[in-house]
Amino acid sequence: MENLDKLVIELCKLPNETGWVEFKHNNCDPKMIGEDISALANSAVIADRSHAYMIWGVDDGTHEIIGTNVRLKQEKKGNQEIENWLRYMLSKNADFEIQSIDIDGKHIEMLIISKAAGVPVTFEKVDYIRVGSYTKKIIEFPSLQTQLWDKLRHEQFEEIFTMVDLQINDVVKYLKCDTYFDILNLPIPTSMDGYKHYLLEEGIIVKQDNGLFAITNLGAILFARKLSDFPRLGRKAIRIVQYEGNNRLTILKEDTTNEGYAISFENAAKLVNNLLPAKEDINSVRRKSINMFPLPAIREAIANSLIHQDFFLTGAGPIVEIFENRVEVTNPGTPLVDIMRIIDNPPKSRNEKLASLMRRLNMCEELGRGWDRMVISCELQQLPAPRIQIYQESTKVSLFSHLDFTNIPVEDKLWSTYLHACIKFTEGEALTNTSLRERFGVAETSAGSISRLIKEAVNKKLIRPVDPTTAPRYMKYIPIWA
Repeated sequence: MENLDKLVIELCKLPNETGWVEFKHNNCDPKMIGEDISALANSAVIADRSHAYMIWGVDDGTHEIIGTNVRLKQEKKGNQEIENWLRYMLSKNADFEIQSIDIDGKHIEMLIISKAAGVPVTFEKVDYIRVGSYTKKIIEFPSLQTQLWDKLRHEQFEEIFTMVDLQINDVVKYLKCDTYFDILNLPIPTSMDGYKHYLLEEGIIVKQDNGLFAITNLGAILFARKLSDFPRLGRKAIRIVQYEGNNRLTILKEDTTNEGYAISFENAAKLVNNLLPAKEDINSVRRKSINMFPLPAIREAIANSLIHQDFFLTGAGPIVEIFENRVEVTNPGTPLVDIMRIIDNPPKSRNEKLASLMRRLNMCEELGRGWDRMVISCELQQLPAPRIQIYQESTKVSLFSHLDFTNIPVEDKLWSTYLHACIKFTEGEALTNTSLRERFGVAETSAGSISRLIKEAVNKKLIRPVDPTTAPRYMKYIPIWA
């Protein structure tokens, strides 16, 4: 961060310590720091501040710069660096950076703390708040707790300012605005006023009360020249990792995009495509490679990971992992819809403005058809259905290369059967023994195996017969919820 000396001097001019600024001399007790980070991050929300600060080397009474012996980068908690220990003990949405500077020969240490986002920041699973110059458990102050939650609930990630007090000429230094016009086939503006009109209309930038401009998270996450220029967003870049074989023992290639999604999405999809295993088509006159994974499904999985991620979870971003037998796409956050209704439910996006703009930029459809396309493209290549796994704070979608029917795990056979029934139902049809045999690419001689699979799916209450009295060979099935 630039102009740290000016920042410290301005903060020292404050008449008293506030809920978002705290001065220290040499006290760097790790537990105290952890509680104060929680309190300051939460208090910054109530005070409508984007950041809070802990500053060592300033007298807390007179605000005189006195210097400090503290060196946060060198401090330890036991055998662990204090920064790593703090990040482990704080909640996932805690975000801070360590800075240091000398002013008039006196050393200053700083923690620049981002305000809480999504939920209160906790330390050791307890949330704190600043009351006057004291750090207290927020549960002891119900009115402050209510005020904090009210502000957090009404805050949309896309609308938050990530860079403020900019001239319009400075905006284009940080955002690759021409990409917006290129994708939408609009003429490039010939003046900064032309840029300003469109960027303001889209919410990419906002005009502040002081006449200057702020870049929103929406603008930065889509059009940043470098995501690392923006607080919180550097770790939201798309990461692509290719492994040798089917485990994570050996990395063959690793790449992280550093541009906004509107700029990097196509390049990321192409890179993944180039890294995917392929096989030679022996039936072709000319040598021809066949992709072992359906490209529409790969593209949809990546797009979904960008749109539906929880941006308030810091320290993690979308990651695409490529193995010999599968591709795994993981994003922070869990789905907003029941995964058992992921085919037929109306679309529901955690980041509605981002989804809307990405749709107009032709990066996604925002029609709820992403999973339909993924499932259908896997069925056309007779592959196992995409698997979705939900963890405490993340979602993983796995796409698999070809497996013989007998080698597909039972759980994946049942999941594929259920999704096949869902797709058929949305098309106005029903699952049959024949349709499921075609879906898995097995011969009519395997009708018995398919019948047993259907029976197991019925027993698991995944599907049900349309008419239980129909003769077995003519039986049709629909999803259990239909």
